[in-house]
Amino acid sequence: MRIILLGVIIVMVMSSCLYANVEEFKSTDPEFYAFFRNFAGVEVPAQSKLDSRTRYMAILATLMGCQGIDEFKAILPDAIEAGVKPSEVKEIIYQGTAYLGIGRTYAFLKSANEIFKTLNITLPLENASTTTPENRIEKGNEAQVKIFGDGMKGFQNSGPEETRHINRWLAGNCFGDYYTRKGLTLREREMITFCYISAQGGCEPQLIAHAKGNMNTGNDKAFLIDVVSQCLPYIGYPRSLNAISCINKAAEN
Repeated sequence: MRIILLGVIIVMVMSSCLYANVEEFKSTDPEFYAFFRNFAGVEVPAQSKLDSRTRYMAILATLMGCQGIDEFKAILPDAIEAGVKPSEVKEIIYQGTAYLGIGRTYAFLKSANEIFKTLNITLPLENASTTTPENRIEKGNEAQVKIFGDGMKGFQNSGPEETRHINRWLAGNCFGDYYTRKGLTLREREMITFCYISAQGGCEPQLIAHAKGNMNTGNDKAFLIDVVSQCLPYIGYPRSLNAISCINKAAEN
């Protein structure tokens, strides 16, 4: 009996931590509160094989992709408590700028800084850059090759002349400025990139490419489906099913 009660308490605590901001609906929308909390806080987590840290990282990146700033602010303290380091939170936000743009990441960085202050986390954090202005393109292209294969060698110099500068920016900025930083592995960076793209929707060609990049770095099909499943309560079924379709297409190649 004590074991059963302990299990119930653990589930209740987990549900409360992950979905704290639905508490305000307990009195005004009791039916919604009950079934959403049971689904998102109990049924969905029970399906997952992800460790808590990885699960939280995926959810934070997904909330950025779908612009769920209120839920992000509610969950961030619990993500840190579950093992996501402040430096990892910053890397998730920083890298999101390459895929979402500063117009959609500004509020997340500002909110994270405010929450860090309430948690007595000293800012700024330790520098994490590993590149210089002189080698960022070269190092970024090296990261591209590690993720997507030898066909990416010299990508910064490829393509039509009128758009070649964008390929150079992708190598130097997206990968050179972000992917080469300390704090997250390439495997983790590919996972959060997959989450940004799947959550914002409408970028299926890029999502297929990054699903393949995930597989190349060790995040297999089952892992990616688990990630999508755990993020489904935040982005809904259409985008989740689109993401799974992209995973299947990537697995075929």
